[in-house]
Amino acid sequence: MADERRFRGPVDLHTHSSVSDGTETPAELVRAAAAAGLGTIAITDHDSTAGWASAAAAGAEAGVTVIPGMELSTRIEFASVHMLGYLFDPANEALVAETRRIREGRMRRAEDMVRRIAEDYEITWADVLAQATEGATVGRPHIADALVARGLAADRSAAFAGILHWRSGYFQPHYAPDPATGIRLIRGAGGVPVLAHPATSSRGVIPEDRLRRLVKAGLFGLELDHRENRQEGVAVLRGYAAKYGLQITGSSDYHGAGKPNRLGENTTDPAVLELMIEEATGAAPFYG
Repeated sequence: MADERRFRGPVDLHTHSSVSDGTETPAELVRAAAAAGLGTIAITDHDSTAGWASAAAAGAEAGVTVIPGMELSTRIEFASVHMLGYLFDPANEALVAETRRIREGRMRRAEDMVRRIAEDYEITWADVLAQATEGATVGRPHIADALVARGLAADRSAAFAGILHWRSGYFQPHYAPDPATGIRLIRGAGGVPVLAHPATSSRGVIPEDRLRRLVKAGLFGLELDHRENRQEGVAVLRGYAAKYGLQITGSSDYHGAGKPNRLGENTTDPAVLELMIEEATGAAPFYG
């Protein structure tokens, strides 16, 4: 068993920094976690590990254990599916190549969307880049921030409900592998994969036969304690988790000022994190 004294609870396993679409730097994110009374957080920026070192250094100073992770983009047809990966080797060649391809696809998609939006609204690609930190994974949240800065939306949520909604006509999908491939990439890098917020869709939860395929590919768990999950879907998925031996995680999906989610509003049982650490072979926690 992992040494329980090496990390403290509460444990929040899904947070974002300015490396992707959060509004705080990795160091600021960790300090915010300490101020919120958290003992352990995972940094899970979209398709990037660039914030790990800075978060680890801040964690050592603040006494917060940092679990290195990432939210990997995957897709089923036109539906986006996010896969949380923890404690994997950030230098794994296959995973590095795939995340580079995803980030490049995100960038092309974002530029394309901005060109379309600019036909009807006063916004430029420079406006979007001004909302992202250097080296960040540019995506729709940065377009949303640009729309807010231009006075075209009240906040990110309004931008996503309006101009950036998939029904608006401006939306474009971006390249991403299928979920089973994402799981195999994370496992191949020694990591532990968890299906992110799987009960948010009004279309219902993942069909059991599809979930079975993900379990066969190496799925570790389901992120069920999350503010955006629908309770009727969570009830179904808890049954599937028991049936297939999947672990249940909980987290905030914190983005700083980018979302109303608050650090520690949902947390993960430390025993589940212990199982993750036992299974992982790609990276170790950065103990605070």
